[in-house]
Amino acid sequence: MKIYNTLTKKKEEFCPIEPGKVRMYVCGPTVYNLIHIGNARPMIVFDTVRRYMEHKGYTVNYVSNFTDVDDKIIKKASEEGVEAHVISERYIEECKKDMASLNVMPATVHPLATQEIDGMEEMIQTLLDKGHAYVAADGTVYFRTRSFREYGKLSHKNLDELEGGKRSLLVSGEEQKEDPLDFVLWKPKKEGEPFWESPWCNGRPGWHIECSVMSRKYLGEEIDIHAGGEDLVFPHHENEIAQSEAANGKTFAHYWMHNAFLNIDNKKMSKSAGNFFTVRDILEKYDPMVLRFFMLSAHYRSQLNFSAELMEAAKNGLDRIRAAVSNLEFFLREAGGEEPREEEKKLLVKAQEFAGQFDGAMDDDCNTADALAVVFELVKFCNIYANGQSSRAFLQALLDEILVLTGICGLTVEEKEQILDVDVEALIAERQTARKAKDFARADEIRNMLLEKGIVLEDTREGVKWKKV
Repeated sequence: MKIYNTLTKKKEEFCPIEPGKVRMYVCGPTVYNLIHIGNARPMIVFDTVRRYMEHKGYTVNYVSNFTDVDDKIIKKASEEGVEAHVISERYIEECKKDMASLNVMPATVHPLATQEIDGMEEMIQTLLDKGHAYVAADGTVYFRTRSFREYGKLSHKNLDELEGGKRSLLVSGEEQKEDPLDFVLWKPKKEGEPFWESPWCNGRPGWHIECSVMSRKYLGEEIDIHAGGEDLVFPHHENEIAQSEAANGKTFAHYWMHNAFLNIDNKKMSKSAGNFFTVRDILEKYDPMVLRFFMLSAHYRSQLNFSAELMEAAKNGLDRIRAAVSNLEFFLREAGGEEPREEEKKLLVKAQEFAGQFDGAMDDDCNTADALAVVFELVKFCNIYANGQSSRAFLQALLDEILVLTGICGLTVEEKEQILDVDVEALIAERQTARKAKDFARADEIRNMLLEKGIVLEDTREGVKWKKV
């Protein structure tokens, strides 16, 4: 399996630190509002990476945090007249609901920044002791960026160019920095803000130190994969590397994976532009699996454009897969022979090739777009060769293969089990009798009666199908 490593700017063969195990950290959201569809992309993408690695037999320790103390959370709390933890706790729960609806598996651990303050103070003290940090007059602790000679290696930025830009962006209160490039590890509290006691001042941690500490606690000083959106490459992930490697004296993460931006109608998403959508906004119109399918329809490192037309295309694509699954399930209910016939055995050998092609796409830097293309080829194969005369074993093997491949993508494509009332079943049977007797007026009458009950009938060459609407 090859992964594109942002650090080296090339695809590399994935070799875990510990055979058979993967240590993976994915930066989670800052919880001050409902998550938007931009937040959803890394959640879905890296959940799929995790699923594929587990499919390959790895045990994945998957850690994804919640930043539950932040200026935006504090601002929201102030606006509502409540304490900051009320806001963060509310939106952590709402985020988990949205993740569940998108079939994003819970992380092995979802650490909260506010519960890891002791670890942050410990790492900051280590950095101070090693000369990588210093305390300003007001108690702010800064990381001494130039003390870490490899700073910029992830973002491939030149320190001198960065310094020029930083000097023009210095804000009030930052004059106490030794260098414009230095960044905050700990900052003093402001009036009304939540705070923690520390050796330097009553205050709270800087954003970057959180992930370094939570990653070390739950995954160790060296991890296999660190992932997130490309907007985190600089400064967040760059600063994480500097802190972690300066404190621990070890390579922080061996592979860095970053998903590209999501645009709305070819424009950057923003509230001011009026094109800002939460996951809830989209789920009012679409099945959650349509949104997940849409997110996986492009390679994760490609910019993805969100539009109504593309969502409809995603819906149609998912419907094609679900229709094939529904047909196979219908045929299975009616199937007679148990064992596959000789010609079916040959077809199954060919069908199994799709699984290898799917793995080939996923092994190439988790190319979900190509992997889904393989699923459609399998669907086409099923539509051609599966029918009411197929054996049970043949149909089950095809169904199992589709479910395994879509399951790796986190897509639920099976219809939920639906049970008909006895009187509805009787009406369907009566309609069948009426049709055989060419009493089409009665058959149509029954169809309309069932439609009023929310039952839609479909007459096929294999028999009548129904679904609830």
